Amino acid sequence: MQVQLQTLIGGLTLGAIYALVALGFSLVYRTMGLVNFANGQIVMIGAYTASTFYMTAKLPFAVAIVIAVVITGALGLVIERVLRPLEGRDFDLMLIGTIGFGVMLEALATIIWGATGRAVPSPLKAAPIDVGGLRIRTYSIVVLIVAALATIALVAFLQRTKLGSAMQAVAMDPDAATAVGIHVGRSNAIAFAVGAGLAALAGGLAGPLLYVNASLGGSLGIKGFAAAILGGFGNIQGAIVGGLAIGVLDSFAAGQFEGYSELVVFVVFTVVIMILPTGIFGERTVNRA
Repeated sequence: MQVQLQTLIGGLTLGAIYALVALGFSLVYRTMGLVNFANGQIVMIGAYTASTFYMTAKLPFAVAIVIAVVITGALGLVIERVLRPLEGRDFDLMLIGTIGFGVMLEALATIIWGATGRAVPSPLKAAPIDVGGLRIRTYSIVVLIVAALATIALVAFLQRTKLGSAMQAVAMDPDAATAVGIHVGRSNAIAFAVGAGLAALAGGLAGPLLYVNASLGGSLGIKGFAAAILGGFGNIQGAIVGGLAIGVLDSFAAGQFEGYSELVVFVVFTVVIMILPTGIFGERTVNRA
């Protein structure tokens, strides 16, 4: 039983990171109707940026992550301008356009940081905490707390601020939002910047858990995307539940099936999606084509 609980905690830690990635996918999709397949590469850029300020500039880990979120969020504004022509277009164009942009980001990261990657040391040197015989890494607790706070802040932003309400209005009906004076382009840009910031937070937190290299965005991106689909694409609560579910499944599959864990995760994911095609929360599909 202890082994299962230990695996569950590890899975929730990974799941919290997948949930942040999934939130980036869902937020941009809700607002722009754009499926951004380059989101995984934005996570990777965030991971590299945070690790650079932490390891090279020797800044405290928390400060490095905040700087990475700000820089990557600003980069999101630029990316939104580049990808804006794909908004509301045919899905094939979105697929090709955003994947191509992701490949470009991966190549750019290789040029800037090299092809070998880096191992990011844990910012916490404290020994694992013993809870009833369970040994929990302090860094895992930090990841769970930070992810929870980021999610609460995002929900509060969307539900309690005028800007968030405007973004919700654009998500429901961009024409009606325009008619009442909401600047749709600005709302989309902010959604993309927030999504990129969440991606950078996920990448920064993943640094001490996973090896940071140019291909990191591929693995995190596809699991974050699967989490968003599983929860109900475009649904904020669904992204969180989907992320945690994929993380726990991933962790148990790694323990039981080792080299076949990825296969098991996506077989289970496929079966669930065949039963629940719109995901657990059944978010309505956005179609602005």
